Amino acid sequence: MGTALLLLRPDVAPVRAPTASAAVVVELLLDGQYGARFAGELSASRQGYFSSRIEVAAQPEDPEFVQTVARQHAIGVTTGQKFLLASWRGVPVTAFAASFLDTSVAIFTLEASGLRRPADLVGKRIGYRRASEGDVVFDAMMAQLGLPRSQITKVPDRDSFEALRGGQVDAIIAAIDEQPDPSSSKFTKLNVIKPQDYGIHVPGLVYFASNALVHEQPSMIADVLQGLIRGWQFTYADNARSVPVLAGAGPARLNSERLKFELQQLRPLVLPTGGRIGDYDESRWRTLRDILLFAKLGEEDVPLAQTVNYQFLRDVYRRSPDLAAPGAWSEEK
Repeated sequence: MGTALLLLRPDVAPVRAPTASAAVVVELLLDGQYGARFAGELSASRQGYFSSRIEVAAQPEDPEFVQTVARQHAIGVTTGQKFLLASWRGVPVTAFAASFLDTSVAIFTLEASGLRRPADLVGKRIGYRRASEGDVVFDAMMAQLGLPRSQITKVPDRDSFEALRGGQVDAIIAAIDEQPDPSSSKFTKLNVIKPQDYGIHVPGLVYFASNALVHEQPSMIADVLQGLIRGWQFTYADNARSVPVLAGAGPARLNSERLKFELQQLRPLVLPTGGRIGDYDESRWRTLRDILLFAKLGEEDVPLAQTVNYQFLRDVYRRSPDLAAPGAWSEEK
């Protein structure tokens, strides 16, 4: 009788399941402008590969990017160098995967110069940015090869292709995807020297999150990682489908031809031969740590074991082995 009366009372509202609108929204912050560098993130967002409520936002020109991600309990993507230096300073963050498994840094010379190897740069002028990823990687490459850095003139803030074409420097250190494409009016035939061809392998762009998010919502990190893997697969499976999606991803429409060119330059960093998307290894982190210590940019106050997590990647690929299989290269997968 009591039960029946309770069911008839009009002021007793039924218990409702939480709606999607009540779900917590987590930001995925990009350390830079919308473009090919973040194609996997943009594809995942626009194609609906995230099960959790993830909002992708560009955060260019933020000198404290890693701190911003930690403060907002967010997820971020930035260079391995920025991440590791911030973690050494005590910023509570954890890396869980990589978008670029290797550095995007390259050294460019004019083809007509005949400068094609690191040894050719001895006695030359190199345009660079101080304490940048390129600066650190270049020094490490020259030191590993036993080449005299004292005989190289490094010219700060002359790392543009205009400075190279104008003869202000003999070579520049820049990202591989920044070079002019053949359709550009600024196109010049170039020689490209890649540090990884000379044994320098470090994580390029890495995914990381605030420690609070990693500890409190590990399932969300795993979901985001799976979405990112699928996003990069969609990006490279068929440019005819992915480029139009990416071109409309930012606040201003991106140039489709330029996107194709940049994606082509970045592909070996995202999809190395024999590698899996996102799957960095400990040796690359150790190399990065060593070259940052060599450059005297910081002290390893927090060990790698406390800042870099490999388990999320292992779990995602173990639970979804099709993500690493050849058949994964279609949207249906």
